[in-house]
Amino acid sequence: MSISAVIFILATLLTIGFFSFRIKTILFNIGLGRAEKLNNRKSRRFKNMLLLAFGQKKMFQRPVPAMLHFFVYAGFIIINIEILEIVLDGVTGRHRLFAPLMGFSYAGFISAFEILAVLVILGCAIFLIRRNILKLKRFHSAEMTAWPRSDANIILITEILLMSAFLSMNACDQLLQQSAYQHYVFTGSFLISSMLKPLFSGISVDGLHIIERSAWWFHILGVFAFAVYVTYSKHLHIFLAFPNSYFMRLKPWSEIANMPAITREVKLMLDPSATSGSDDVPPPGRFGARDVNDLSWKDLLDAYSCTECGRCTSACPANETGKKLSPRSIMMATRDRADELGKFIRKNGKDKNDGKSLLGDYISVEELNACTSCQACVYECPVSINPLKIIIDLRRYLIMEESKSPAEWNLMFSNLENNFAPWQFSPEDRLQWTEV
Repeated sequence: MSISAVIFILATLLTIGFFSFRIKTILFNIGLGRAEKLNNRKSRRFKNMLLLAFGQKKMFQRPVPAMLHFFVYAGFIIINIEILEIVLDGVTGRHRLFAPLMGFSYAGFISAFEILAVLVILGCAIFLIRRNILKLKRFHSAEMTAWPRSDANIILITEILLMSAFLSMNACDQLLQQSAYQHYVFTGSFLISSMLKPLFSGISVDGLHIIERSAWWFHILGVFAFAVYVTYSKHLHIFLAFPNSYFMRLKPWSEIANMPAITREVKLMLDPSATSGSDDVPPPGRFGARDVNDLSWKDLLDAYSCTECGRCTSACPANETGKKLSPRSIMMATRDRADELGKFIRKNGKDKNDGKSLLGDYISVEELNACTSCQACVYECPVSINPLKIIIDLRRYLIMEESKSPAEWNLMFSNLENNFAPWQFSPEDRLQWTEV
């Protein structure tokens, strides 16, 4: 076995090891949430996954960025089918292992990959312009600090470099084939890289070999590094969009779930004889949520699946009128807190308390009270994340556990309790307006 094959195998094993460790860590953090059963109606769930994650159905509410995103996403995924050949080449020490097996169709497949590579470069370039030159408002909100902005740029630039290396590698490969250099056997002409050959035509065959091998190593090691990096990045949604759309809550998106224990108490208050089935509802350990371990595991999966695209925040009426609330910030804060608490628990055990919580240390009361529960954020999210669920759970804790709510809300709660309606008059007087 050659030295290059040994180095390649070591790099592959290290990548698998780091990637597996990160996925295990993320799954542990998501597992901090409460249990919730979301495994019914499997055919509907697979349909959601195909439409929302793979087909990116909700992205096409804005057709132009949707097409660009689809080029980048589909292009990068499909092009990396070729990674299988590169991996096998690296392990076996061969070159273009599939070419003899596929015959003349091989050039057609590589040409199709090259067209997609150009589309990826074009899409990433336009996204960089939108973020850094046009500076669209939703990419420069308060929560989009230096790291979130840099993270997006790093990914976009990396994809451009990887696709450029892929095209350069193929162009030099074509020239080396023409020179019958070493093992570079004829594979047919590749569409895009054939156009790039003049850029390398004045270089010696040894120089071309160095460039081709350098581009090959840069491309595969770049893909390996990318796979590990995305587990620290918002681009983790590349992977998590699929399980997140599969485990959607299959109910009308505008429906807000009640707490069964509270619903039972209200029914008993209105009708003391309505005791049927009341024993089936266990008392809650805590009303609402104070920290991430009070939320559902699905809420935490939502947080890790967030693309930070800002569509939720740009549609939020509270945010648009200058309130502090940003649904994107809610999801980012939830993910950051899950990371922090997961790390603390792995180091110190579940019985220890780090003295922090999602409510207060990461998300303020001002943000929660600004929400109008209009569901605009839920409707806009391209990967069907529900920031409102987290907001409502945190607000329930504030009101029901700590009795902290605005004075106007307390008046409404008092009226509901005493008059069975938000208004400040008795139920007997409710229809007097008809007599005016």
